[in-house]
Amino acid sequence: MAINTVQWRADTVRMIDQRLLPGREVYRVYKDYRGVADAISSMVIRGAPAIGVAAAMGVALGLKGTSGARAKARFKIVARRLKAARPTAVNLAWAVDRMGRVLDQNAALDTAALFARLRDEAIAIYHEDLAANRALGAFGAALINDNPAQILTHCNAGALATAGYGTALGIVRAAREAGKRISVIADETRPFLQGSRLTAWELKKDRIPVTLIADNMAGMVLSRGGVSCVIVGADRVAANGDVANKIGTYPLAVMAQRHGVPVYVAAPLSSIDLNCPTGAQIPIEERAASELTEIAGRRIAPAGVGTFNPAFDVTPAELVTAIVTERGVARPPYDKSLAALKASANH
Repeated sequence: MAINTVQWRADTVRMIDQRLLPGREVYRVYKDYRGVADAISSMVIRGAPAIGVAAAMGVALGLKGTSGARAKARFKIVARRLKAARPTAVNLAWAVDRMGRVLDQNAALDTAALFARLRDEAIAIYHEDLAANRALGAFGAALINDNPAQILTHCNAGALATAGYGTALGIVRAAREAGKRISVIADETRPFLQGSRLTAWELKKDRIPVTLIADNMAGMVLSRGGVSCVIVGADRVAANGDVANKIGTYPLAVMAQRHGVPVYVAAPLSSIDLNCPTGAQIPIEERAASELTEIAGRRIAPAGVGTFNPAFDVTPAELVTAIVTERGVARPPYDKSLAALKASANH
């Protein structure tokens, strides 16, 4: 199934509004970087690779009509706004910084030529993400030895979280394409329900068998046996292999270890931050109380109740069996294996 998560179209950025899925498939069109930043922060688009692509496109929009010193001054404003939209996912800052380097190399061009160069770089990031997803998927599929295999996942690390195809669900798709019989158990992923609204929607469209469970059912499911592995995505992987992912990933990894089920993290190299020593240094975004106290605008908690709503948690490296990238599979010790994979991509 082809899902057009984010696209560059006629000098605008077009995104599917993921807040409305699965009920409605609505596409939003953005003509400036502020709109792109708002789309990222309000979850019109989400998923670390996808928001990296969107941010790159947002930079191109933000610098349209500028060049030289004006473009460099403008970039500082645009970059600050985009990076603040969602701070945990390192792909966002990675993409913005990459666009900044292209600006530095081409600032002397006239406005039309500079915009064309920035546009082309943003589109290249989009295509690179698609290629990385497929390569990552192939490496991950080779880790699935059971046939049939039942995979437990959390949140949505599918086509909707990327330029297309997916990371965790990219492995699922690649395994099926390799002829393996695959079924998926999807955590609902409170409070934003990415598992029930998005992962189940994607898999149903692809006719991959999926069973939806509440987050607090995962322990029972694992204890009964039959789960081949847990596969999740990542918003940032620290140099030591600690993984920041959607809230609820950490307890899932703890339960998987308790029951002897391997935990695989699907993460493109753009999600690996070697400048971040451990998970303790990863900034954890906290979101609005209404995500906990309301569902679809309807209050489900007493007015005035206190809330704590971190969007992510950190899974320690010792709970992670392997980290799958587009350049290969990293295994412990992660400080060495991740650094080697990142170095291989630079040659």
